[in-house]
Amino acid sequence: MAESIYFVVFPYVAVILAVVVGLYRYFKDPFSYSSISSQFLENRALFWGSVPWHYGIVLILLMHIFNAALPNFFAAVNRDPLRMLVLAIVGLTVAVFTLAGLITLLIRRMANSRVRVVTSIMDWVLIADLLLQVAAGAYISFFYRWGSLWYNYTAAPWLSSLVTLAPKFDFITPLPWIARFHAVNAFVVIALFPFTRLVHIFTVPISYLWRSYQVVIWNRRTSKE
Repeated sequence: MAESIYFVVFPYVAVILAVVVGLYRYFKDPFSYSSISSQFLENRALFWGSVPWHYGIVLILLMHIFNAALPNFFAAVNRDPLRMLVLAIVGLTVAVFTLAGLITLLIRRMANSRVRVVTSIMDWVLIADLLLQVAAGAYISFFYRWGSLWYNYTAAPWLSSLVTLAPKFDFITPLPWIARFHAVNAFVVIALFPFTRLVHIFTVPISYLWRSYQVVIWNRRTSKE
């Protein structure tokens, strides 16, 4: 019963909550769809934390998604021990890189009084949960090696079964507790999504790609005037 709640019911509840509340927030309070940047309050530590965090988390998400979406391709890749070793090294490196960036951002918010004042309770909850998630991923990469191989036959088919609305939690239940926690906590992050600044990922200004150029005219007064 508990397994079906954790690995079947909760993922759907988290996604529905993220979509419904996210849309409600977007139309009810569109101004809040922002990262609420604190760059003006402090910039140096923000750079050293934000860059590894953003690049690292994007690479991690892409690796997880592609492995789940292209299981046959990754199964073929993992047939060669050298390629599997490269994937393991890359995965661990990116996980540590991302974790270092997130820890830097956490220390920045704790150490800088001006940034700490504008940090909400949900910001702290989000950072703590993301820290747990990334730390668990790094732990799994180091202590349960060859993740690209066993992920292909456990978590990947479980995620695919959720997408096809035919959930099969028996794929993931044999995994160690830390891997199961990592899987469930990913949906905790999704559930937290509409209540935090994570919503800013949907505010990427892609319309700038096709928007016409703006004409800017400088009107400066000279000393002679």
